[in-house]
Amino acid sequence: MLPRFRSLLALPLLAAGFSACQSNSAGNRQPVDLLVYNATVYTVDSAFSQAQAFAVQDGKFVGVGTAEELRGKFAAKEEVDAQGQFIYPGFYDAHCHFYRYGLGLRDADLVGTNSWGEVIQQLQKQRQQYPQAAWLTGRGWDQNDWNRKEFPTKDTLDALFPNTPVFIIRVDGHAALVNQKALDLAGITARTPISGGTITRDSNGKLTGLLVDNAVDLVSGKIPEPTAAEAETMLLQAQQQCLAVGLTSMADAGLEKAQVDRLDQLQTAGKLKVRLYAMLAPTTENKDFYLKNGPIFKDRLTVNSFKVYADGALGSRGACLVEPYHDKPKETGFLLSTEKEFRDLAKLLAASKFQMNTHAIGDSANRIILNIYGEALKGQKDRRWRIEHAQVVTPADMGKFGQFGIVPSVQPTHATSDMYWAGERLGAERLKTAYAYAELLRQYGQLALGSDFPVEDINPLFGFHSAVARQDAKNYPAGGFQMENAISREQALRGMTTWAAHAAFEEKQKGQIKPGMVADFVMLKTDLLKMPNEQLRGAKVQQTWIAGERVFVVK
Repeated sequence: MLPRFRSLLALPLLAAGFSACQSNSAGNRQPVDLLVYNATVYTVDSAFSQAQAFAVQDGKFVGVGTAEELRGKFAAKEEVDAQGQFIYPGFYDAHCHFYRYGLGLRDADLVGTNSWGEVIQQLQKQRQQYPQAAWLTGRGWDQNDWNRKEFPTKDTLDALFPNTPVFIIRVDGHAALVNQKALDLAGITARTPISGGTITRDSNGKLTGLLVDNAVDLVSGKIPEPTAAEAETMLLQAQQQCLAVGLTSMADAGLEKAQVDRLDQLQTAGKLKVRLYAMLAPTTENKDFYLKNGPIFKDRLTVNSFKVYADGALGSRGACLVEPYHDKPKETGFLLSTEKEFRDLAKLLAASKFQMNTHAIGDSANRIILNIYGEALKGQKDRRWRIEHAQVVTPADMGKFGQFGIVPSVQPTHATSDMYWAGERLGAERLKTAYAYAELLRQYGQLALGSDFPVEDINPLFGFHSAVARQDAKNYPAGGFQMENAISREQALRGMTTWAAHAAFEEKQKGQIKPGMVADFVMLKTDLLKMPNEQLRGAKVQQTWIAGERVFVVK
């Protein structure tokens, strides 16, 4: 069980100034657990007001104002001097893969590799570190970052690791390269049929080892699951990394029932502190169990939606487009299921209490899913069904977000990661309505902001920077990428707090610092609303609190 930091640590700086107030000296003041004062508090309420202090009782905010006002009303067991720092509601990642991130911490880190040779070097290091591992796995390569921007083949993997199955997944999670050993274990041959994916062959009909979308699952399903003890260790390690960047709530997109059960057990035991909004994979097991038993609403776990994949990713040309790819005029990508299957699932979920949250990248996928949503919802505009990513949307379809009440759930760092090559895939004209966050905001009135980690970095401030500056970590390009679709800092902060909560029907419980809300908050030395753009990614969270409990502090 994770220790409660306030009982374990004596914090000499930021947690200084503790005072115990005895009931016989408190007069008529209400006893509370915590009073935080001497801060600039961005409440992110409807008026975007600021305060200097707040009080917490039983894990919820009970008062917000000045220290003088609150001390007149409350007698706090503990007081914390914020020493002039800036406090925000706990950050909420509206779309990520927390469980996958945790279990991938032992994978070879291939993010940022500049060549296929560097990928091989990382895999060799990983093999040396875990020589007994049954599989060699890695994540994060992107051929678009290499001088030779071609997809790799399995030849080198076959030569170096002939007896160990190798599975390395692309940065977007929609393509993987595997060796012959992995293909053999999965029973994949040149004749293996596949729908909604690609088993790539060369000009001679020989398998290259590259698998796209549904084909990836043929091999990934053969990788052994970690033991319960291994999974717990990795998930708790992942939690600490998330808390260190201020994440207090996360939407985990696409979970199996066994994974939800494991997360529930850890939270029930008090080991997992973060709040999770679980999106269920639409498996037969999940549909049979959850549609019969209904949603789950617990303090730290909500199960109220299904995550569906309409198409693949732009980088691997699996995104489903209305017109062919600019750099592959004979390809338009593909749907991962049939329109009928999507329509049947939407009808099933419309008759339930669950949300339908659909990954849609290409403009054809977005059009199809938006139309299916409109048919299934029949005018119910507050079901808050979501389009995850909404990456390429035609002008003709953009208004359907507002018309049907569909939440755009977007990841700002996708724009600044893809901007170097997205024009090659889409062409200049179609690129204008890609990553169109300001326009999506105008249509629906809100944006739920996430990261999609581990596809992108877990730090929500990277997304904040991308949303407002439309630049990468090196502040490129000068002036920003398609700045007509940048959003304001106030909007970006709402997107990663109260608007993210709204997308999960949680806006009455979290995302603002005001009485009645859960006391989840983060403390920084920097003012995110005023500091220069180029300094945003360097801002560091100093403390993270969940339900009035300090769960992270810089040491």
